[in-house]
Amino acid sequence: MTLRNTWLLARGFHAPVCGAVEVLEDVLIAIGAGGFIADVVYPNEERFGALKSEAEQQGILEKLPDGGYLLPGFVDCHVHAPQYPQLGSALDVPLEVWLHRYTFPLEARFADLSYARRAYDLLVTDLLSNGTTTALYFATIHQEATRLLADICLSKGQRALVGKVAMDHPENCPDYYRDASPEAAIEGTRALIDYIFAHPVNGEGLVKPVITPRFIPACTDAALEGLGRLAQECGCHVQTHCSESDWEHGYVLDRHGMTDAASLDRFGLLGRKTMLAHSNFLTPSDMELMKVREAAVAHCPLSNAFFAGAVFPLRAALEKGLHVGLGTDISGGPSASMFEASRNAITVSRMLETGVDPEKPAAERASGQPARIDFRQAFHVATAGGAKALDLPVGQFAPGYAFDAILIDCHAPGGTIRLWDEAETGDDLLQRIIFTASKGNIAKVWVAGREVAGTHATA
Repeated sequence: MTLRNTWLLARGFHAPVCGAVEVLEDVLIAIGAGGFIADVVYPNEERFGALKSEAEQQGILEKLPDGGYLLPGFVDCHVHAPQYPQLGSALDVPLEVWLHRYTFPLEARFADLSYARRAYDLLVTDLLSNGTTTALYFATIHQEATRLLADICLSKGQRALVGKVAMDHPENCPDYYRDASPEAAIEGTRALIDYIFAHPVNGEGLVKPVITPRFIPACTDAALEGLGRLAQECGCHVQTHCSESDWEHGYVLDRHGMTDAASLDRFGLLGRKTMLAHSNFLTPSDMELMKVREAAVAHCPLSNAFFAGAVFPLRAALEKGLHVGLGTDISGGPSASMFEASRNAITVSRMLETGVDPEKPAAERASGQPARIDFRQAFHVATAGGAKALDLPVGQFAPGYAFDAILIDCHAPGGTIRLWDEAETGDDLLQRIIFTASKGNIAKVWVAGREVAGTHATA
C-alpha cells in the first residue's frame, strides 16, 4: 500500500516535543505526490467531515486495520554497516582490543564486493523490517563497497546517510586496513560525496553523503584538517566517535591536550550537521560548546554497556538543550532493534540516577541528580529527536514532513504485544508498545509514502 496522493485515516502516536506524546485518534493525513505530508486534520475541526467524504468519493481514502497504530519511522543515528556479520559476537574484550582483533579484519573483507553486497543487502532489509526508516551509516574505507551501500539503500527505499570511513593514522590503524595517506582519505571522501549527489536515482535526495573520520585516534591531524575544510566547503553531514571510552577519551587528551569535542571543533568538524556517537565523557564545557555549535549526540546505551565504562547523561543533555538521537551502534550494540535501544535508554537512565552498588545505602548509592527518563522521552529521541539531530524533515506527522512511518499490529500472531481490555488507552498503549513490541508487530513500513517492508507488506 503506497501512500502518495492519498488521505489516510489513522490512529497512532508521535512526540514532536520531548517528554510529551500526542495521541492521534482518527486523524486525516494528506500525503502528496512526493511523499510529504500536505495536511493533518483532526476530528474536532469543522472541515474534517467534508474532507473525509470527498476523499472517500474520489477513492483516495485509506484506513488502518483494527488493532493497527501508526508511529513515525525510527531514526537510527549510529550504525556500522560492515559490522553486521558479527552482530551478537566479539563483545568480550575492551574497545581498543575489539577493533584490532575482530572489527578491522572484518571490515577489511569489504574489499570483496560480493561479500559487501551480501552483508549490506541483509542489513538494509533487516533494518527496514525492524522499522528503521532512516539510518546514519559508517561504511568502510573502500570506495566501491561504500557506493554499493548507497545503491542498496536507494534500491530498497531506505532513507540513509552514508559515509566512507576515513582512517589514515599508521600507529593506530593496521597496514592492511587504512587510507594510504591523508590525501587519499580526503579525496576518497570527496569522491563518494560526488557519487551520491550525482546518483541517477537519487533525485529526491533519499540518500545523503557523510564526512566520516572514524575517530581522532584513527586519523592524522592532516586528515582531520582536510576533512574539516571539506565539511565547510560542501555543507555535508559529519559523523565520528566522541569520548566513547576511557581509552579513547584519554588518548585524545594526551595527544591534543583537549577533549574530543574541543579538538573536533578546532578542525572545523563541529557544526549543525555533526553527529557525535557516544559522547559519554562530555565535560560541562563540551556540552556548552556543542549547544553553541548545534552539534548532536548519538546515544548508544546498549553498546556503552560493553565498551564505554560509563553512562551518557541523556536527561542532562536534553535539559541542556542539546540535539540527541538514539543509535543501535551495530555491532558494538548486539541488537538491530530501535525498540531495544529505547528500552535500554530508559534502563540505563535509571541506573545512572539510582546507582548500582549494593554495598552502599540508597542515599549514598544514588547520583543525587535527576537522570531517569521514561518511555515518552525515549520515543521522542528515537523518532523526532533523532530527526532533528540530523536536521531532517522526518520523525513526526505534520505538514512539510516526509511520511516515514510504521504500522504496529497489536494483534499480530507472531508479535509480542499482549493487550488487556480497558487498560490500553491513551499513551498507556504506547508504553506497552515501546516495552513489548517486536519485529513481528511491524505490519508495514513506509518511507516517503512508499511501502518498503513489513510482515503485511504488499507488492
